[in-house]
Amino acid sequence: MLPEILKQYQSSFKPVIPLLSEEEQLLVMDFTANNTTLNKTILADIQKFSRYINNTLEQGGCRLGIGGYGEHRTIYAVSPHFDAGEEPRRLHLGVDIWGPAGTPVFNPLNGHVHSFRFNDHFGDYGATIILQHTLSGHTFHVLYGHLSISSLKGLYENMPIAGGHLLAHFGTPAENGGWPPHLHCQIIEDMQNLRGDYPGVCRYSEREKYLQNCPDPDLILRLGRHTHG
Repeated sequence: MLPEILKQYQSSFKPVIPLLSEEEQLLVMDFTANNTTLNKTILADIQKFSRYINNTLEQGGCRLGIGGYGEHRTIYAVSPHFDAGEEPRRLHLGVDIWGPAGTPVFNPLNGHVHSFRFNDHFGDYGATIILQHTLSGHTFHVLYGHLSISSLKGLYENMPIAGGHLLAHFGTPAENGGWPPHLHCQIIEDMQNLRGDYPGVCRYSEREKYLQNCPDPDLILRLGRHTHG
């Protein structure tokens, strides 16, 4: 039901990541086992990983990269954050937008702050903001992860945030969980009583349950039509 509601209101959403022009393209980036150029040596060194992202974007002629929803990722093997229990978490539940630290992030529609937190573990979100929205009587949430710590200043729960309002900026590796700068955007219908955090990666065996609760963020981002790669 939520995907249908989002489609109904799509034309009214403000850009989360404004493009330089209607013609700007985003490079689709692959973090599955199919990407053999991304090896453990690169993943284990944040400077090498960041250079890999920058070089890939430059070679593709793009300012920003995008991808990840429903992607079964091998890159999470570098962090124990995703390996608790018998089955590791590898299935990505959001869309990642890769670009320079400091890239601005805007709120696409009227809502309020549900919760926020600095999730300071290696491989985690780092600075995180979760907004709550209601459309046609249906409540849902949007999580923004890997932000700058300064993005959390002045926030309080239930704080109203207007559509089109500057919400945050991409964080540096030191404040975003140790990743090259990017935004993790995830729609969450039921927060399951969590605050300031929600799994962005799930076990493959639980994919149906999580993907149902977390529909494709491009329903809000509307960037899929600008991709190549």
